[in-house]
Amino acid sequence: MRVLVTGSSGHLGEALVRVLREAGDDVVGLDLLPAPTTDVVASVGDRAAVRSAVRGADALVHTATLHKPHVGTHSRQEFVDTNVTGTLTVLEEAAAAGVGRAVVTSTTSAFGRALTPAPGEPAAWVDEAVPPRVRNVYGATKVAAEDLAELVARDTGLPVVVLRTSRFFPEGDDSDDVRTAYADDNVKVNELLYRRVDLADVVSAHRAALDRAPALGFGRYVVSATTPFGRGDLARLRTDAPAVVARLFPDAPELYARLGWRLFPSIDRVYVNDAARADLGWTPEWDFRAALDALAAGRPPRSALARSVGAKGYHPTSTGPYTVRG
Repeated sequence: MRVLVTGSSGHLGEALVRVLREAGDDVVGLDLLPAPTTDVVASVGDRAAVRSAVRGADALVHTATLHKPHVGTHSRQEFVDTNVTGTLTVLEEAAAAGVGRAVVTSTTSAFGRALTPAPGEPAAWVDEAVPPRVRNVYGATKVAAEDLAELVARDTGLPVVVLRTSRFFPEGDDSDDVRTAYADDNVKVNELLYRRVDLADVVSAHRAALDRAPALGFGRYVVSATTPFGRGDLARLRTDAPAVVARLFPDAPELYARLGWRLFPSIDRVYVNDAARADLGWTPEWDFRAALDALAAGRPPRSALARSVGAKGYHPTSTGPYTVRG
């Protein structure tokens, strides 16, 4: 299968190109930044470059985007140009070229303010039924891109699956308070309970979505590590998350104590991947249980693929989790 991957120099794009090529697919990578996984150096808004790159492709995986860390360094217009116009350009050219399926990478940030319950309310149960409530230009443009993906799918017949992925970046947390209070691996393993997914599982979700897209026509799915929590845990998660975790994972407190780690005292939302597992046949491997088992065995709590791709930053000159232009 010939696959065009946009954003091929980024975290997910590089991982996808690697895995797809290892599986025997003919992959063309397109990105603004040169990289070993990028064949065409161009913007997704460059219609001529996209038209040339997508010619002869059987499938499209559109990961190129401006991210949340760009909010402080890029204008709203730049977000619209990349996330909205770029998505429309890529999908229209894919449809015109007769591409048989497409997967568009979105984000759980699309849910926006719906992720933050009011004080005293239980944690939010976040699945595909939750309507987005815009928080910033990143989320606003990703929702707009999702809606355009649905429009193109309905109007042209191009099968499109949108994946709202949770956190998978290896960079440090964007909160100064969190970075100061917790070791980095501690933060990321904690997040596997409710708001993080391993890079290898994001890749497998995209591959599953490519397989299922023709049968689905169009769909949007939350892609996050499988949470151990149920709806009955939501109230207690806001007031005493460690107690809920200790009940579900009796070995966790001792392991955390040995590592000098702490659980977050409160959890405000839970991402639910039930629909993605059911509809896409997706089987994520890295959850909190898998991370605990790896730690107990003295291994890193993340996949080999995530370790291999590593951190990339979001701008040429890195100054921390939120980086600035060089």
